[in-house]
Amino acid sequence: MAAEDQRFARHLGFDFKQIDRALEDRERGRRVRGASTISQQVAKNLFLWPGQSWFRKGLEAGLTVLIELAWSKQRILEVYLNVAEFGRGTWGVQAASQRFFRKDAARLNRSEAALLAAVLPAPKRYRADQPGPYVRKRQAWIERQMVALGGTTYVSGLN
Repeated sequence: MAAEDQRFARHLGFDFKQIDRALEDRERGRRVRGASTISQQVAKNLFLWPGQSWFRKGLEAGLTVLIELAWSKQRILEVYLNVAEFGRGTWGVQAASQRFFRKDAARLNRSEAALLAAVLPAPKRYRADQPGPYVRKRQAWIERQMVALGGTTYVSGLN
C-alpha cells in the first residue's frame, strides 16, 4: 500500500485525487503516470488482458466497483499480493519471497518487503535480485512511507 495506493483504506476503488494528478501531468506534457488503485489492479490482473485501451479500462472500472462491493479491503489486498507479478515467472508475494529471500513472506522484514514492492511498477524491467540505483531509491522511499502510514497498524486496521 505504501508503494502503490496509500489511500487504499479510504477510497471505494478509485483514487480521484491521483486520477486528477495524472490527467494534469498529461495535459502539461509530463511523463504519463498511472493512477490505478490496488482494487483496479486486482480487476485487471484477475479478469482482463494486458495492454491499454479505453474498452479494457471501462471493463476494469466496472469490475472494480463489483470487487469493492463484494470483498473486504483485507481480501482485496490478499488477492492483489497473490496475483502480482514480481519478475519473470514469479507470481505472488510468497513466491517472490521464496525466490529472492528463501523465506516465507510472513517473515520478510520491512526492507525486504519494500524491495519487492519497489519492482512492482515494472517487474520485468526492475529486479529484486539485482536492484539498480532506481530500485534502491524507490525501496528507501517506500520504507519511509511505510513508517509514515503507521506500519502494520495501518494494515491491521483494514476491514
